[in-house]
Amino acid sequence: MTSINSLLCITAGGALGALARFGVYREVLALTGASFPVATLFVNALGSFVAGVLVVCCAQRWPDNLLLQAFGLVGFLGAFTTFSTFSLDTLALLQTAGVWKALLNIGLNVGLSLGCCAVGMQVVR
Repeated sequence: MTSINSLLCITAGGALGALARFGVYREVLALTGASFPVATLFVNALGSFVAGVLVVCCAQRWPDNLLLQAFGLVGFLGAFTTFSTFSLDTLALLQTAGVWKALLNIGLNVGLSLGCCAVGMQVVR
């Protein structure tokens, strides 16, 4: 059974993650422009790095802190990362810029996100 505290942590984390995504996305978009979805790539990579850090920290340092896991991993990162936006961006690139830009977007998002997650895990080990 899920406790009310867990639900509140997920809710608070989700709200903060959504606000953080909005802010980071807008700032990166303002810096880079809209010709390629760099803002989505950045948010996905950053979120993957933070996920790597949190997974290791929760497992090794705070294994009993289920509220931190609910807040950070489920709530904050669930709202912060943008895989659905990645999908929409890729389809838009496919329709407007061609298959190569769409494939580049897929490769960069997947490769950079996996790489950043691995680096995040190594940083805290």
